[in-house]
Amino acid sequence: MPLDLTPDELLTTTRAVRRRLDLTRPVPRRLLLECLEVAVQAPTGSNSQAWQWVFVEDPAKKRTLEDLYGRSFDPYVDRAGPAYAPDDTRAQRAARVRESATYLRHHLHEVPVLLIPCYRGRLAGDAPPVAQASYYGSILPAVWSFMLAARARGLGTAWTTLHLPFEREAADLLGIPYDDYTQVGLFPIAHTIGTAFKPAPRLPLEPIVHFDSW
Repeated sequence: MPLDLTPDELLTTTRAVRRRLDLTRPVPRRLLLECLEVAVQAPTGSNSQAWQWVFVEDPAKKRTLEDLYGRSFDPYVDRAGPAYAPDDTRAQRAARVRESATYLRHHLHEVPVLLIPCYRGRLAGDAPPVAQASYYGSILPAVWSFMLAARARGLGTAWTTLHLPFEREAADLLGIPYDDYTQVGLFPIAHTIGTAFKPAPRLPLEPIVHFDSW
């Protein structure tokens, strides 16, 4: 049964869920496919629809993906980030975000399903901004739609990218044709522990909004 959320509630309460993923409750494939039916309605450049969606349920493969993820996460997590003023909400939430991210790193293999969306082609290392924007703009709206559809069905997700330094190893593990498709992230999927989520603190609009000139 979908949650009774208004469009604005859905958009403002779809969070990166890490600690509140139910690691014990299976996710039926029916729900995954329902979310994907919604996701593939997203706009995509030139109507190419050149995406592929790899769901990983096999415990051994999930454990290997966790290992790849950890190889990036472990040296990254304690790296000094941007310096924010003490009264900045980003500074106030930094420890909490780090703790939840660390929890996911150590429990990634226990999440019922992992999703790796892929898009056809590979960008050259010196691809101009217009090529990068066009390429990722053809897959990221669909991924976000998947996350929204999951939230509406009581599922939690989180957008992670730290396995990507080892993308080729992940491709070999899952049979993804590395030369032909680019992985754009790794998404844990599980029922959430509780369904009540709140909007997150965000910066005020005034310092980030411009009309007609910067």
